[in-house]
Amino acid sequence: MSVTRGTAPGAGPEPLPGGPAEILEALGRSWQWILASAVATLVPGVIVLVWPETTLHVLAVLVGLYLLVTGVIRFVGVFGREEQGERLPGLLLAVLFVLAGVLCLRNPLQTVAALSLIVGVVWLVSGMLTLFTALASRDLPHRAVVIGAALLAVVAGIVVLALPAESARALTRLLGLWLVLLGLVEAAVALAWRSALTRAGVTRGARGPAGTG
Repeated sequence: MSVTRGTAPGAGPEPLPGGPAEILEALGRSWQWILASAVATLVPGVIVLVWPETTLHVLAVLVGLYLLVTGVIRFVGVFGREEQGERLPGLLLAVLFVLAGVLCLRNPLQTVAALSLIVGVVWLVSGMLTLFTALASRDLPHRAVVIGAALLAVVAGIVVLALPAESARALTRLLGLWLVLLGLVEAAVALAWRSALTRAGVTRGARGPAGTG
């Protein structure tokens, strides 16, 4: 979970991106990138809810892929930050997601307790960082929605850590529910930012809140 501070929707378009850094920066600021993060969260959540009989191995793979993809999305979102000093927390969070994804995919760690611990810590840390950034950034677009998403991630992390599931089936339901909720909130942030850009007549270059999943 992370936040990108941005200029107001009416600030006007920026020049077309040229090099790789400019392309990554444009991606990190776009509402489509936020929506991609929402999809990356929603898809595994829906899968594990529709398929409650999934084995622990399959669950670990799904959660691991979710964390890896989200980590890559957040890494790109780091380039949408205005200040260089704002990029370090986002970069650390992206690394945390990637490392957690790798751990979930490792066979020796595929136990219910290990999987619960990894996901709970990731959600708790990302939620706290996003909440801090949202509270500190008074000019953050859709600040209330981002704060709500951050609180949801914090609660999700606490629940997973405080109430460890005793079986893969119970863990599947718990993780699936939180993934769907977080994905829906992130999709709402993306669509809200798109609506703001549409009303302002801006189609390129505006900065919005990054992924909240």
